[in-house]
Amino acid sequence: MTVLRESVLVAGVVTVGLMAGLYSAFSYAVMPALRRVDDKTFVAAIQRINVAIVNPLFLLIFFGGIGFTAVAAVLYRDRPMLWWIVAGAVLYGVTLVITVAFNVPLNNQIAAAGDPDRISDLHAVREAFEDSWVRWNIIRAVASTAALAVLAAGLATR
Repeated sequence: MTVLRESVLVAGVVTVGLMAGLYSAFSYAVMPALRRVDDKTFVAAIQRINVAIVNPLFLLIFFGGIGFTAVAAVLYRDRPMLWWIVAGAVLYGVTLVITVAFNVPLNNQIAAAGDPDRISDLHAVREAFEDSWVRWNIIRAVASTAALAVLAAGLATR
């Protein structure tokens, strides 16, 4: 049982950490770089990223963060680090809510705009997406990084 319990907790820490890294990289590298490109390039790049990112590995990591931490909470329910794991799961859950409620609808909106070569007002499409998406991504980067930190604290208390 100990090997299973520890493996699940480590898997939770790793998957949450990978997502924290992804959200953070978008915050400090990807979106600042895209801010410097023209509207057509911006819309086309975001549309392509949104298609490429939805793949089995991403989905395993994205949902694995909550799945592994929830299972770890059950497996550690009688241990001192339980509340660290619960806090990590809750914080990571916040990132899922933000993603589903804000970032995905914005992704869908920019996808629905269609082919960048045929959009009459690329600037309006970009304006409706960029600032809001970036703001929510920064929030989920902070929340997922906090989730990683409290999960790591849970590991340290074990």
